[in-house]
Amino acid sequence: MTIVTAYSVRTKSQSWYGQPIGILILDAAYPCVPGNVGNATTYDFPVCYQEVRGASIERLLTQRDPALAEPFVEAARELERRGVRAITGACGFMALFQRQVAGAVEIPVFLSSLMQVPFIHAATGKPVGIITANASLLRAEHFDLLGISPSIPKSIAGMETQPEFRSAILEEKGTLDSAAIEAEVVAVARDLIGQAPETGAILLECSDLPPYARAVQEAVDRPVFDFNTMINYMHGAIVRRRYSGHL
Repeated sequence: MTIVTAYSVRTKSQSWYGQPIGILILDAAYPCVPGNVGNATTYDFPVCYQEVRGASIERLLTQRDPALAEPFVEAARELERRGVRAITGACGFMALFQRQVAGAVEIPVFLSSLMQVPFIHAATGKPVGIITANASLLRAEHFDLLGISPSIPKSIAGMETQPEFRSAILEEKGTLDSAAIEAEVVAVARDLIGQAPETGAILLECSDLPPYARAVQEAVDRPVFDFNTMINYMHGAIVRRRYSGHL
């Protein structure tokens, strides 16, 4: 086995190393429990966060403000300067700026959990169930900007009417009852499968829902995808490990 002992500077502006994944995060304030993309202990590897200034839930989800493209690009470039090897997001609605950000940096960009939809559909051959923060705000535009064909069958359910999720996340009340949100998302998942039993898998669009992926899976007995399945997948591609073992 070759042991590498000689290293070189990757960029002159880089003063520290070992954070392969950079995460663009919204300008919002609520508790991010373990499992949430906004909690660094979620990952078995170091991550680097960069807030997108001014990118509030209101401006991104409700207004779909095109003026956010500039702060998104600026934040992504800052992560690239800090030495990350790939950039993800912390809200599936960041799909709106996938193309601008990807075109502005030289490293892989995968801002939205929705990017997994074609993979999930190809893997299962069945419709994809999507649980989103707000179903009324998830538009065809979000899928189109990610190159996702409208021919892929999808069932979409939202969390916007769930009291704890709405007040804790969408309204940023400052506190969060994790057990209550788990019960809410499980109820939404069961209802989705009840209405669309042909669904092959569930995708949790929102970065606040991965903490409850196991509970959802136990409730509906389907594969469950989320931001973390995507982030772990990309990490495995950009930080390959050497194999050891025996024959």
